[in-house]
Amino acid sequence: MSRTPEEGGFTYAASGVDIDAGERAVTLMRTAVERTRRPEVVGGLGGFAGLFALDTARYRRPLLASSTDGVGTKIALARALDRHDTVGIDLVAMVVDDLVACGAEPLFLQDYVACGKVVPERIAAVVTGIAAGCEQAGASLVGGETAEHGDLMDADEYDLAATAVGVVEADAVLGPERVRDGDVVVAMASSGFHSNGYSLVRRVVSAAGLDLAATPAGLDRPLGDVLLEPTRVYALDCLALLAELGVDGVHALAHITGGGLAGNTARVVPAGLEAVLDRGTWALPAAVHLLEEHGVPRAESERAFNCGVGMVAVVAAEAGDRAVALLTARGVPAWVAGTVGTGGTGARLVGSYR
Repeated sequence: MSRTPEEGGFTYAASGVDIDAGERAVTLMRTAVERTRRPEVVGGLGGFAGLFALDTARYRRPLLASSTDGVGTKIALARALDRHDTVGIDLVAMVVDDLVACGAEPLFLQDYVACGKVVPERIAAVVTGIAAGCEQAGASLVGGETAEHGDLMDADEYDLAATAVGVVEADAVLGPERVRDGDVVVAMASSGFHSNGYSLVRRVVSAAGLDLAATPAGLDRPLGDVLLEPTRVYALDCLALLAELGVDGVHALAHITGGGLAGNTARVVPAGLEAVLDRGTWALPAAVHLLEEHGVPRAESERAFNCGVGMVAVVAAEAGDRAVALLTARGVPAWVAGTVGTGGTGARLVGSYR
């Protein structure tokens, strides 16, 4: 009869799955997760499913909205720098900022962490970041899963995914059907590259031999810090905009992710209309300039990166100044970047950056 080297028979731990380490990770993250708790959450951490009591008395005709996303290869930078407390914020932002684009309020989120080896402190750092992102979004982290895949992933490898659920009134759903000729496009500044284009970012950094610990000319801090800057969570800011202006004022929201500013804005512009966005209303971020200096063409930058704009709101012309003022007061740099008109289709960029 075959035995393991320790002659005690086959064990899960010897196969690469440490249940005790997983339980310690849960203990370390518990306080951060509990801080995200909304009053509608039923039960606590550790159940087989997350329960959330939707107060239907608050709504006339509620629609549930859902969104799923991950962080992508930005995680490779977190591993290279051994800093794992920010990618969880990225994870939440990528999900809830998609969710709010239809006008939905994020309610709760569940995460999935796959790793080669459960290192409790590292997993706790990741989930603490997820909890921080949920707090920024006003959503509860009602549960998640940590899966140890020692025979599929290296010990320091991990990947993240999450799904969030929100709610929006059926007659308040935002989208292209609300957008009109004469609307203005309000841009909201990004906090960096967010969580898109990192396969390209990392390739340029490697090919150019850029030092993540150094501060290149034009940047005000080490390159690694700039690249790990977490994605801005716009959800509560967009909901505040809707609360102030209503759907007569705010017609559409677009989260600027892969595909760039023009590509994602086009998704909320109806056939027969065109959003014209003026580059001259903002400056191209220094980090984008750096990558362009090392070989990324401008056209590719504008497709792969957000180029300084992480979210746009298409609002009625008379609401543009109010929208900018409200967002600015909430700490989100914002400006009128363009207009919607006839004579084209989708969205395009014109002019030169400041």
